[in-house]
Amino acid sequence: MLAVIRHSLSDLSPAEKRVAQWILAHPKETVGATLAQVSKECGTSEPTVVRFCRRVGLGGFRELGIRLAESLSSPVSYAHRDVSPDDSSADAILKVMDASIQSLIDMRSQLSAMPVDDAVTAMSSARQIAFAGLGASGHVARDACHKFFRLGVPCSSLIDTPMILQFASIAEPDDVLVLLSHTGRWAEFARAAELAGSRGATVIAITNPDSDLATKATLLFPCQVIEDTSVYTPMSSRLAQLALLDAIHVALALASGEQAADRLRKSKAALLQATS
Repeated sequence: MLAVIRHSLSDLSPAEKRVAQWILAHPKETVGATLAQVSKECGTSEPTVVRFCRRVGLGGFRELGIRLAESLSSPVSYAHRDVSPDDSSADAILKVMDASIQSLIDMRSQLSAMPVDDAVTAMSSARQIAFAGLGASGHVARDACHKFFRLGVPCSSLIDTPMILQFASIAEPDDVLVLLSHTGRWAEFARAAELAGSRGATVIAITNPDSDLATKATLLFPCQVIEDTSVYTPMSSRLAQLALLDAIHVALALASGEQAADRLRKSKAALLQATS
């Protein structure tokens, strides 16, 4: 929750920013404070505090206390530290692990603001689901395709820009296009989102909420992982994307009921028979 608030600072009004800055400086006090107390400490009105809560994806002030308590209950803070050429192997390994753990903690703190139910609704009635990504995100797209097709929905993975743009240009209203991009800076992705959206398809973007891609998506899953730009370190954003798609996959399976469970059992049984 604290990471979400920090990332939202530039988008807040001056009064809302005072609320955010006070909460960031006094997270423990905020958990036990009343709405009136927080508004007094911030020198603003109670409605402003409530508006701030909604701007950061919360239902209201009560949920703010719950999310902050969850954030503060994490036993360890994993600081982001780049790997340097002078690091020992042991230090480098710890930095990679810490960055990976932090990426999942940050993703978990943002879940309450993510449109999981809307995504599940669109996917459950989809004609097909296409997962699109480049580079490391392309590996995530392939992994998602491998998982989701077992629920009985035709799936594909699109891992280069010509494939992505061509799919978007012929998408149908009951298609779902999932675009995976840590930065969201690829102009072709925003173009694909616009093309597919204009044809009535549901476009789900897992990306930086400040990107052009984010503005073109039907459903946005904001993903602001602090990425290590060092050439030595695997991208933590890939782990966050994988975990989020796993969570959506489970939610879709639960929403699909016994039919999905039966398909998962049969697909697993087929593998067991093939290896026996």
